[in-house]
Amino acid sequence: MRSRDYIAVDTETTGLNPKIDKIIEIGALKVRNDEIWEQFSMMVNPHRELSEQVRELTGIRQEEVDVALGIETVLPKFLEFAEDLPLLGHRISFDYQFLKQAAVNLGLSFERDGIDTLKISRQLMPPEERKTLSAACRYYGIEPEISHRALADAQAAHLLYQETALLYDLAYPEIFIKKPLIYKVKKEQPASKRQKQLLQDLLKYHRIDVPVEIAYLSRNEISRLVDTIILQYGRMNTQICRKQDDNKQDDRKQHDKK
Repeated sequence: MRSRDYIAVDTETTGLNPKIDKIIEIGALKVRNDEIWEQFSMMVNPHRELSEQVRELTGIRQEEVDVALGIETVLPKFLEFAEDLPLLGHRISFDYQFLKQAAVNLGLSFERDGIDTLKISRQLMPPEERKTLSAACRYYGIEPEISHRALADAQAAHLLYQETALLYDLAYPEIFIKKPLIYKVKKEQPASKRQKQLLQDLLKYHRIDVPVEIAYLSRNEISRLVDTIILQYGRMNTQICRKQDDNKQDDRKQHDKK
């Protein structure tokens, strides 16, 4: 029997890789017996600059995420909203991977069943038709409000599921049944003080800026960033660094004498 109770959900992110990119918006609808009961919509501070591509695609401004709450606050609110209901979305595995990575990083359990409207569209629509969320909605006569914003895309996926189920549930019941979502992920380890200091020293030595807040980087993220900087700019000259430190100490002594 097809699912009539679920959470239609969509996330906007800084990129496509849940291991290195971050959630910037979560939008969701709680559906019971095919009817929308509640909605959830929150921005998330990724503690990094949004790329021009992300800003253009979503319309989300940097200042919007800069004042938003962090994922450590937003995700528990979403999990409370979602209860233990299955997740529904267009390519739901993408959103699930980001949500699960964030949950595991916070030490939270997150296992869900899912319903994928992209897979449904691929099985029901003609091969020559595009299967993006907006294209699938247009094919079935659904006019979504806007695209590439989390709550609007969650609603579009919900409407697409309802319309296709109305047309094909009796003929193809198996494609509308929830299935376990599988994604194995490890908790990201926090960066050490030594790692953070090394990165800060490298940035200062080479006089470069990075579009992220160092305090929120994981151990692997800092390692990758350090490797990238060394590969592009080279290592620090220890003699120059030592001379700079000696000059700083001399300045401090002079200041103390005054």
